[in-house]
This record gives sequence, C-alpha cells and structure tokens, in this order.
Amino acid sequence: MTKPPEPFDAAQDLADAPARLGVRQRPKDAATLILVRRGKHPEVLMGRRAPGHVFMASKWVFPGGRIDRSDFTAAAAREPDGTTRARLEAEVDPRRARALTLTAVRETFEETGLIVGHHAPAASVAGPWREFRQAGALPDLAALTYVARAITPPGRTRRFDARFFLADAKALLTPEPTAGSGELDEIAWLPLADARALDLPAITRFVLAEVSERLSNPDRPLPFVRWHRGAHKVTHD
Repeated sequence: MTKPPEPFDAAQDLADAPARLGVRQRPKDAATLILVRRGKHPEVLMGRRAPGHVFMASKWVFPGGRIDRSDFTAAAAREPDGTTRARLEAEVDPRRARALTLTAVRETFEETGLIVGHHAPAASVAGPWREFRQAGALPDLAALTYVARAITPPGRTRRFDARFFLADAKALLTPEPTAGSGELDEIAWLPLADARALDLPAITRFVLAEVSERLSNPDRPLPFVRWHRGAHKVTHD
C-alpha cells in the first residue's frame, strides 16, 4: 500500500545540497517537465540518469535540459496560458519565456519519447525538433503550468537557472515512455511517496514535495530557490 507523502519541509528537502568550491559559472537557462497521472495515489514520471554522466550520475530526475536556439522559433499547437506566460515574462523577455516552455516539451520527448502535443501533419525541419515534427505532432504549451524555479548553487560542475513545469498525463499523445535518447537508463511512473524515497538530487526532492502540495492547492505561490549568503533561500511569488 502506498504511503502518503512526507510533510513538506523546505529546509529538510534542501539539506543535502551543500555548496562546493569550484570555477564560477553563469547559470544557463533550462527547463524541466513534471508529468502527473492523477488519481487516489498520484504518480509522476521520473528517470534515472545513466552512471556515466558528469552531472547527477545515477540520480532519479524529471526529464529536462538546457534551452536550445531552435526553441526560440519552433511552432506550437497552442501557446502558454496567461498565468504561466505572465509569470515567466516577469523574469525574462516574452521570446525567451515561450522558448522555455518549448524546451521542457522537447527535452521530455528526447529523453522519454513522450509527446505533450496535438496531432499535426508531419513536417521536415532541421535540428532538435526534427524527430518531434516527423512524429506528426506540434507541442501543446497550454498544457504546462509553471510551478517552481531554482538556480544551481555556485561551484557546481554545471549550473542552471531551471524552470519547472507541471503537466497532466492526459496531455500526452501516447501514455507510456520509450527508451528515448538513452540519457535515462530507467524510466517509470512512480507514486509520489515512492518517488521521494529514491536517490534524488536535493532540488528534485524539494520539487516533488511542492508538486504534492500543489495537487491539492493549485493556486499556491511559486517557489524560487537560490543560494544566498551561504545557504539556500526560498522565496515565493
């Protein structure tokens, strides 16, 4: 029987993410998508990163990655909804705001084979969107809700300014993942409580707790996690 998620505790969820000394890097824009199957015991889609990765090797994560130039021009079946668009545009310009939602959809497709989109005539385009469009689909950006933002602390081997989006599994054209690009060596739908018991990056554990809270309170403020004066600071919009 699936246990209920543990109580939400931001300090506990981020406690295993100490700062590390290293080369100073400017964070790169990135986007992550949390797919949820709702029900009595909601499930999230997660994947385990292959052991050979420099960044978060063998950790369980949500699909996501760095923004690509092609994300600024890719077509979509539906645009981001008003609330998500407004929140993103409070942080970046409108073109980059839209691109971040496209990044989340593209990276999810590349890593899991799952399409958040609508059927459309197959099209031949160059670059990272080629296989998505050849599959006969256009991304559905209106299916995404902006739920969290986090900037990797200084000194890490990789630094990202990551936006986390939530989407219902009903927005998928097919219900089950494939092998994707191979970046994730295992992909599974997991009950929230079971997911939080896995080997997770601190920020992933934090966002899982946030998702659990948001499923019962969708209007809760958006958390922003960043490193400030030697500790994680969480503010809410």
